[in-house]
Amino acid sequence: MLWYLCSANTTFAYDRQDSLRGGNGSARIWWDVKEYYLYVNFDTVNRSISGMNIISFSKTDMAIDSMQIDLQEPMILDRAVLEEKELEFTREGNVYWVKGDFKNLDVDKLHKITLYYHGKPVEATNPPWDGGFIWTRDSLGKPWISVACQGLGASSWWPCKDFQGDEPDNGMTISLHTPFGLASISNGTIKSWNVDKDSSSVLWVWQVKNPINTYNVTFYIGDYIGWTDTMNGENGTLDVTYFVLKYNEQKAREHFKVTKQMLHCFEHWMGPYPFYEDSYKLVEAPFLGMEHQSAIAYGNEYKMGYRGMDRSGTGVGNKFDFIIVHESGHEWYGNNITAEDISDNWIHEGFTTYTEALFAECAFGKEEALAYTRGQWKNILNNRPVIGDYGVNDAGPGDKYDKGSAVVHMIRTIMNDDEQFRMMLREMNKKYRHSIVSTQIIEHFISEYAEIDFTPLFDQYLRKSDIPELEYFIDKKKKQLSVRFTNTDKGFSLPITIKGKNIEQVVHITNEWKSIPWKKGGYNVQFSEDFLIKPKL
Repeated sequence: MLWYLCSANTTFAYDRQDSLRGGNGSARIWWDVKEYYLYVNFDTVNRSISGMNIISFSKTDMAIDSMQIDLQEPMILDRAVLEEKELEFTREGNVYWVKGDFKNLDVDKLHKITLYYHGKPVEATNPPWDGGFIWTRDSLGKPWISVACQGLGASSWWPCKDFQGDEPDNGMTISLHTPFGLASISNGTIKSWNVDKDSSSVLWVWQVKNPINTYNVTFYIGDYIGWTDTMNGENGTLDVTYFVLKYNEQKAREHFKVTKQMLHCFEHWMGPYPFYEDSYKLVEAPFLGMEHQSAIAYGNEYKMGYRGMDRSGTGVGNKFDFIIVHESGHEWYGNNITAEDISDNWIHEGFTTYTEALFAECAFGKEEALAYTRGQWKNILNNRPVIGDYGVNDAGPGDKYDKGSAVVHMIRTIMNDDEQFRMMLREMNKKYRHSIVSTQIIEHFISEYAEIDFTPLFDQYLRKSDIPELEYFIDKKKKQLSVRFTNTDKGFSLPITIKGKNIEQVVHITNEWKSIPWKKGGYNVQFSEDFLIKPKL
């Protein structure tokens, strides 16, 4: 429940810093990130870092004389150099305003700005929910360091355009200068590693060829051992690599065997793995887990379920490792298809939560999967709309997980054609491959593909907090069952299967009373379990 309580306690008082972080303001909108080159030097003794980020960008005709660079306190920007010209800058909280003659930059050219910085990054107290650096040690006392910063933001440890709506189109290079004797893992594939004997350190260079969310950029430093397998996937041969602490290798090799089965399942349902060029990696982390693109963080202690617990309460959740499945599902939703504003992050979490059910269906059958996904609905709080407030860095409530998943399941149920639903997921990941989207875009796509107007469903379950109440009564004299919805707008309708003693009928229930024959239907009225509703006699 900690997952949900953290989100439930949101304070709705936004300030200028929220707007600067959450919006695509005038000092952001005029430049488009094409590539990052990030170099980081780690001082493990003082728990500090220093480095630089070279941002390759293009400009539009909307350029102004200021560029917004995000770098959170207490990190410090030391210098800003635009193509060999030193630029001035001022600080406003977590934002630096870099001043320059940006209006006169050539629109058709690629430009580069180099940002030098240093500082002690915020340390996480409860990662991954409370983000920041994790400076810890493994059970043998060796350093084990990583970062988890979704929510907190990548600008907590490196200068960038910390806005989900602008990913580096051409990927990025990540160079990690770390102590000798420790492996340094990052996103993408290893490009080189060189030992500096004079300083007893190693420079590890990783390359990401695909667009990547800034919060997904990561590193893992520790006493790792790794091995690589391959998978014959839909787009050819995919490298599948595992990195774990050396003393966990034996149990990890056994526990991680499910990975390729899961990836095949996801490819079947959602299309090819989106990042073949960058490989797939599963990396043991000093925190529970995170969807770091092509370098999934794993910290579920080699247990089934969610730290040994079944969030669905059905028993199905303890048949697979929640973290492996959920975080890997994000490669399709969140990493491949990305919401422009974090207020629409239900697209990331709702669809990904439903991938858990898709895996359960592949592994254990549809009935088990149905039980699992319905069981998760008991966690829904309905304390605020799933979609957060736009432009103010509001990621919405914890309901974006299970209620978002319920929306996906109800769409599947209404479509009433599993193959059409599967092909819709595949087409969605194909059409919006490596793309930035919004709720409106996804809503329009699904409605158009299914040839069903899902606008009332999206309005009811994502833009409001109340779920429909289904009122019903039996008229003994007329031998009728009457039903209607309350807490819904006009035009809202769901095709609910109603069962009685000798009756089973699908009824399109609206907020107007509707009566159906109920002769010998009995008093034990049952409504479909595949819709998030509250029956009320």
